[in-house]
Amino acid sequence: MARNILILGASYGSLLATKLLMAGHNVTLVCRKKTAELINRDGTEVRIKLRDEPAHRSIFSRDLPGKLDASTPEDVDLSRYDLVGLAMQEPQYTNHTVRVLMIKIAEAKLPCLSIMNMPPLPYLKRIPALAGMDLEEAYTNALVWERFEPGLVSLCSPDPQAFRPPEEAANVLHVGLPTNFKAAIFADEAHNLLLRELEADIDAVKLDGQDVPVKLKVFDSLFVPLAKWSMLLTGNYRCITPQEPQSIRDAVHADLKRSQAIYDHVDAIAQRLGADPKDQVPFEKYAKAAESLLKPSSAARAVANGAPFIERVDLLVRLISHQLGMPNDEIDRTVKIVDQKLSERIVPGGGAP
Repeated sequence: MARNILILGASYGSLLATKLLMAGHNVTLVCRKKTAELINRDGTEVRIKLRDEPAHRSIFSRDLPGKLDASTPEDVDLSRYDLVGLAMQEPQYTNHTVRVLMIKIAEAKLPCLSIMNMPPLPYLKRIPALAGMDLEEAYTNALVWERFEPGLVSLCSPDPQAFRPPEEAANVLHVGLPTNFKAAIFADEAHNLLLRELEADIDAVKLDGQDVPVKLKVFDSLFVPLAKWSMLLTGNYRCITPQEPQSIRDAVHADLKRSQAIYDHVDAIAQRLGADPKDQVPFEKYAKAAESLLKPSSAARAVANGAPFIERVDLLVRLISHQLGMPNDEIDRTVKIVDQKLSERIVPGGGAP
């Protein structure tokens, strides 16, 4: 049975959308008006490399069995949808029209699967050790999340690395590292049945008889998506330097011993919260993957391009580490550098430009 999925965010969200469309499900991407018009006219193009093939393939939404459309936030009819995917950068949810849609989603009690790096606050409330912590400071506007029931919000580790090529139109996405989305379960078993149905349908997809990378994997543990934190603190946020941004590869491999110390400390924080060591990705596997990540992270690119706000998983982990009594000098240093780079965008007497 074809499901109807609403995904907020047409850039990274188009990767999950493409996998759902290949499996025969229908997707609406929520985005700006110009992007929606482009997608409704031309569809999307996701470039992905199949195993053992030298070049990326272009997968066009118009060729797939599922139906794709795009909409602005104010034009969404929520009665159509079985599931909501949250694929925007966390600061984008403070946009007025997006925030109004978020209020409607919360009131409709639709299950929401986040593929943001920044875990939604209601998801963190599902973890007993975090439920009482003061973490709002890490969010651009924590009030966005106040109406959501924690059990209706789950997190999917956005491990696949993808970006919009700057020279291409807004409907094109290039997948650099085709790893899997790893989703934690919801509180309601009916919603978990839906997740596992999507998992199986995506897993069954073939392209010219070949397996297609980037699966949806569903886990009973709430902690599996937190394995991404070690990667973000070791690589992504350390791409932000006092000078120009550096690649993820250079952030990790310039001093491998220091990188492993950061990685292991964040792993230890997750385990203190309740994660099983087998929920986490070994440092060696991450370091190997980082060798092919030759661009700065999306956070570093955003800072370099003048964004006044970015997702602050670095600050979230710092707040958690201090409240657990597990502070770390390297994490504190990263947060300080990110704070400094963001503050460079503040115009005296006038706020962000």
